[in-house]
Amino acid sequence: MKKKDADTVRFQLDPADLPPLTDAQKAELDALQALPDSEIDYSDVPALSDDFWKGAERGRFYKPIKQQVTARLDADVLAWLKSQGKGYQARMNAILRREMLATVERRKSA
Repeated sequence: MKKKDADTVRFQLDPADLPPLTDAQKAELDALQALPDSEIDYSDVPALSDDFWKGAERGRFYKPIKQQVTARLDADVLAWLKSQGKGYQARMNAILRREMLATVERRKSA
């Protein structure tokens, strides 16, 4: 059974209006603040080797903000984009991004 959007309950937390800390929470934060770095247990967070970072990719999960525009395209270009199937606008964005990144890379190496 598919859940309806009306059945979904959403909560938003306003960082400017947080609930007050309890005395127990304040005591725990004070104890953590007093703890010297040398006594912090990192056993559950092992150090990462250089091999771990070799496959790292900056901005892999970055999702740029989309902006709506009106553009005039040649009819044959638009027909070709649409002929590739659903998602022609995303495809057009990918083509433009690929060209943008190539241009930036060429300018860096020049």
